[in-house]
Amino acid sequence: MQYRHEWKHELTRLDLLVIRQRLRAVATPDPHAVDGRYFIRSLYFDTLSDKALREKLDGVNRREKFRIRYYNRDPRVIHLEKKSKLNGLGTKFSATLTAEEAWAIVNGNWDWMPESGRPLVQELYSKMRCGLRPKTIVDYTREPFIYAPGNVRVTFDYDIRTGLSSVDFLNPDCITIPAGDAPILMEVKWDAYLPDIIRDAVQVPGRHAAAFSKYAQCRVYG
Repeated sequence: MQYRHEWKHELTRLDLLVIRQRLRAVATPDPHAVDGRYFIRSLYFDTLSDKALREKLDGVNRREKFRIRYYNRDPRVIHLEKKSKLNGLGTKFSATLTAEEAWAIVNGNWDWMPESGRPLVQELYSKMRCGLRPKTIVDYTREPFIYAPGNVRVTFDYDIRTGLSSVDFLNPDCITIPAGDAPILMEVKWDAYLPDIIRDAVQVPGRHAAAFSKYAQCRVYG
């Protein structure tokens, strides 16, 4: 299990312009991006008592959350993901889903999951049997950069929108609204070390790393 380091910074529009220009000089845009960016739609899961949300807000040291995600409004490739945090480090497990399987999960048709042959799908099934449910849609635009030494990934996320209580995430006409006064978010992730050239490029004078959560922000209205 590979845990990765992670920094998060809330940026102004000017910060974004400056740091983006620095990164263009030293890092590489993610080849999966279109014109340097892509659209992400996720469906997050939580319990009736909002365990994942409360643990995030309370800063619980060891926590996890499940989500289903696809990119650029193209549901032909859908990922089930589990993100885990331990002592400030993060790791992610992933499995692919078809659109039909994703719809089945959302609609409560789970009988196929134990026999799926995918351990993460089976784990989600066991958690849903204990009360985990689809909670809300989270939409945003991402600009990603990569830097091979240290396996570094720097992303800018903005235009964060919430589906409120809607879980109709495969519906392209699903209505979402701005998630309150959500900032531009920069995330920096790396393995064993962060090269100085990237450390210098992502510096935000006068500010410290934050614990911002897009899921928590998208629960701002309940």
